[in-house]
Amino acid sequence: MSGTTTAAAALRRRAAGAGANRWVVLVVLCVSLLLVAVDATVLHVAVPAVTEDLKPGAIELLWIVDVYPLVCASLLILFGTLGDKVGRRRVLLLGYALFGVASGLAALADNAQVLIFARALLGVGGAMIMPATLSILRQVFPDRRERALAIGIWSAVAAVGAAVGPLLGGFLLEHFWWGSVFLVNIPLMLVSLPVGRLLLPESKGSGRGPWDVVGALMAAAGLFGVVLGVKRLGGGELDEITAVPLVLGAVLLVLFVRRQRRRTHPLVDLRMFARPAFSTSVCCIVLAMLALVGLELIAAQYLQLVLGLSPLETGLRLLPLTVAAMASGLAGARMLRRFGPRRMVCFGFCLTAVSVLTLLAMGGEDNAPLLLFGFVLLGFGLETTLFGAYESMLSEAPVEQAGGAAAIGETSYQLGAGIGIALLGSVMNAAYTPGLSSVQGVPESASVAAGHSLGEAYEVAGRLGGSAGEALRQTARDCFVHGLHVTLLVSAGLLLLGAVMALRLPRVMQCEAMPVEVPAPRDVMESRVSA
Repeated sequence: MSGTTTAAAALRRRAAGAGANRWVVLVVLCVSLLLVAVDATVLHVAVPAVTEDLKPGAIELLWIVDVYPLVCASLLILFGTLGDKVGRRRVLLLGYALFGVASGLAALADNAQVLIFARALLGVGGAMIMPATLSILRQVFPDRRERALAIGIWSAVAAVGAAVGPLLGGFLLEHFWWGSVFLVNIPLMLVSLPVGRLLLPESKGSGRGPWDVVGALMAAAGLFGVVLGVKRLGGGELDEITAVPLVLGAVLLVLFVRRQRRRTHPLVDLRMFARPAFSTSVCCIVLAMLALVGLELIAAQYLQLVLGLSPLETGLRLLPLTVAAMASGLAGARMLRRFGPRRMVCFGFCLTAVSVLTLLAMGGEDNAPLLLFGFVLLGFGLETTLFGAYESMLSEAPVEQAGGAAAIGETSYQLGAGIGIALLGSVMNAAYTPGLSSVQGVPESASVAAGHSLGEAYEVAGRLGGSAGEALRQTARDCFVHGLHVTLLVSAGLLLLGAVMALRLPRVMQCEAMPVEVPAPRDVMESRVSA
């Protein structure tokens, strides 16, 4: 009897240790996410400084900003499923190392081409890191209530990264050159690499069947071609260089889908899309990011170039958005249990649309209270939407498909972000450029150059000088504000479309009691064997 009691006590202690280990794993995963999130936003406030120093063209500037999400989105399925096969921790640690090397290369770039290449390498590293964090989280939190809380913390950390990025970038630009915004990744990598190696458990999928290398490459090439074609369309390029990758990418993705349906052990189980909650969640993630990521970049330019704020002041102005997103992430688990996925995601879309319409009052003069109110609504609404969609998507995926599901979710996020920058950038350019074609006293060549961007318009106006330069400068500011208003209206329409789509999600959060299975450290496993 006493032996049984002792054994039961030992089991309770080990269960408690396993539970504690789950939350330690979550901390390490959140640090991983922080690394990627900071890099995704730190460049936003540095765009004017990069433009002034490297003098990139309009398409090169889009590439500098967009190549990171483009490459990352293209490779997420490849590295997400590779992690299922060879080990998610192994892929994660390799991603850390590549991220650090690419950050150093970006910091030392002396022309736009080198910076674009370095950002592409950062995208490869990000593609190795991002699906690993979500798939490990899905594996170590099988209980949906706990997983909802973990996702809330995970998403709040993403908001912290979004907040730290512009603030840190603004601070560094106040004291150093623009390349310093990339150097912040290296200390994070130097800490994450040894800590992850020591604390993260290795995690794999079922291991059934060979890894479909051909399918992974088809998915990567197809996604790259589609997003590249859309990106060039966003830059106003309507030629064979745009059409060829777009068509080839679409064909490759169709062939990828057909290949996965025929295989006994597919790279990605496409039957998950037959579940309404899964497919709807993926579409909601795409729409949310498509509507808002390009808008965030334009807002940073508005604060600096129209209102004349410094990079650090710009980061501070954007801080309420990310603080509100953090609050929404931490409250997300409780909101999901009370309201259910359908009402939560639909409410998030509607609230975000209201915030976007509120920001239509932005003009050529600073209105700090309006911006504060609009950004708070924007952050809370966006994070509410993404939290509900991500949680529903992961919960609908079988645990053995955690890597594939995480890769699909992160691909949706990055794909929406990449297309959003291109789409809203093209809307912005279409509304901004025509107003500069007939400024009195400004030569046609100067008007064409000024139509590329507001920063370039200021440079042209400075070279012209006199009344013509001042007229061009004022006209460019007015045209930019007009383009911003048009972009806001388009974003609001996309968000309302997302609210309608969210009506297909389940009404309530279905929870099942599940056993907790956590890969334990080596010493714990050995103690279990000896027991």
